[in-house]
Amino acid sequence: MTPSSTPLSLPSSQAGPHTSRWSGLRCHTAEFLRHVRRRWYLYLPVATIWGLACTRLYIDPTPRLPVLFNWTASLPYRVALVRQAPHAIERGDYIVFSFAGEAQATYPGLRGQPFFKQVRGLPGDVVTVVGRAVAVNGEVVGLAKAHAFDKRPLEPIAATVIPSGHYYVQGTGPDSFDSRYRSSGLVRADQVIATVLPLF
Repeated sequence: MTPSSTPLSLPSSQAGPHTSRWSGLRCHTAEFLRHVRRRWYLYLPVATIWGLACTRLYIDPTPRLPVLFNWTASLPYRVALVRQAPHAIERGDYIVFSFAGEAQATYPGLRGQPFFKQVRGLPGDVVTVVGRAVAVNGEVVGLAKAHAFDKRPLEPIAATVIPSGHYYVQGTGPDSFDSRYRSSGLVRADQVIATVLPLF
């Protein structure tokens, strides 16, 4: 007797739970792909933004577009225009810089990432620390938190006179990771990528 070439199939009553789950997953995936094909114009901008974000995170963190998008609560601005012309940095300017603080040893993903902050201190300014309150030229510019979100301790920046070619930068949010912390520190002039003009 010749065995049949037709594959055996179990009745639905004997099919295991994994079989029904796999079948349901394939059905949902096919339905989703049909929806994407019909509504491609809705998914294209989302895919583009995710692609740019992944490129910045894993390949090249340097902003290449004339418009900067801020997704953090560090500053109240979400969109800023990158100034192409050289601009002497002044107090109150907003800058984008490549992160190079001590924290990159603990958090390697921060290395070279663009940070968007406001310049609060210039070369020659005096940074003082009382408790966890940080001041520039006697004006308190922020409080240093005791711990990061992952519970690692955070130390305030050491009192100093800002040396030539360095800037004290800060965000307006209480959770901003900026010059108020020793592990972030002052920003060197060669870290500055561009000055930016906040739009909204």
